[in-house]
Amino acid sequence: MTQIKNQAVENTEEAVGTLEGLTNPTVSAEIAARVIKIHVNTGEAVKQGQLIATLDASDFGMQRNEAQAEVARIEAQLANQAKTVARSQALVTKKFISQNAVDNDIAQQNVLKEQLTGAKARISTINHSSSKTKLYAPASGNVEKKLVDDGEYVRVGDPIMLIVSRQRLRAHLPFPEHIGAQLIPGLKVRLSTPTSDKTVEVVIHDLKPMIVEGSRTVDVIADILNAPIGWQPGASVTGVVVLDTEPAANMVQEQSVVLRPAGEVVYVVRDGKAFQAIVKTGLRQNGLVEILSGVNANDTIVVDGAGFLTDAALVKVSDGKIHSQANKAKE
Repeated sequence: MTQIKNQAVENTEEAVGTLEGLTNPTVSAEIAARVIKIHVNTGEAVKQGQLIATLDASDFGMQRNEAQAEVARIEAQLANQAKTVARSQALVTKKFISQNAVDNDIAQQNVLKEQLTGAKARISTINHSSSKTKLYAPASGNVEKKLVDDGEYVRVGDPIMLIVSRQRLRAHLPFPEHIGAQLIPGLKVRLSTPTSDKTVEVVIHDLKPMIVEGSRTVDVIADILNAPIGWQPGASVTGVVVLDTEPAANMVQEQSVVLRPAGEVVYVVRDGKAFQAIVKTGLRQNGLVEILSGVNANDTIVVDGAGFLTDAALVKVSDGKIHSQANKAKE
């Protein structure tokens, strides 16, 4: 037997969906160069900022030397032109040359200054491009696929490797359309996946605005930050959404409720007899059934053997079990 107890119970809905990775960057080449070394292998864990590949930087070294030589040439011309301007200004003061000649020398000096600025900017551009010969992991995760090997030549935009991160995952859960009105952002969701024994509790982030054609389901979106070990993009995920909570519900074991011609009944034990009580049931979860009406809290009802009883059957409690008098007589 057991006594009916008031307890809090959650009204939940369950669905099986899929996990999507929101941070799965494909690392691509930003310059055209030959691959010197790939430092990681497929499946290997990487941390954000870790060196994962090195490209050939020798071409940029030669371009830098050429640009530096150009800077030195223009600086030498500019120094000589400064002297020319100084002499011209002295001569124009003594009226040996016209002001127009001085203006031409000053204009030439300004041209050289701009050429020097451009040459130094070219060095900065070369240094910036040279820095792209070292590729670093944009996010922590695992190498899903290595797309090139040492010695290969890559062009701008060619993919080098794919990194899968667990930092941000998104669960897509298809729920039937008839409960769509009850699903709102902010509701609590418990998520589990076959690849991990860890359960994650999050909230509904959003719902897709359209019913999924074909399945007639509502796509519920829940985001997971810093997922536990074992959670992988592409895996299936089971989501249990808590629609509401009943603070005080009369819950009994499922085997206490039996079907009779009068409907669903439980057997209440009073004074050695089991009396049939027609009940109205509600939520069912985790082996328990909610009794909405027909019994009172703290009533003692039959659990084991309820299916063998009839109304007003004589019963006796023995070692925690209930035996009908009819069965005892047969024994």
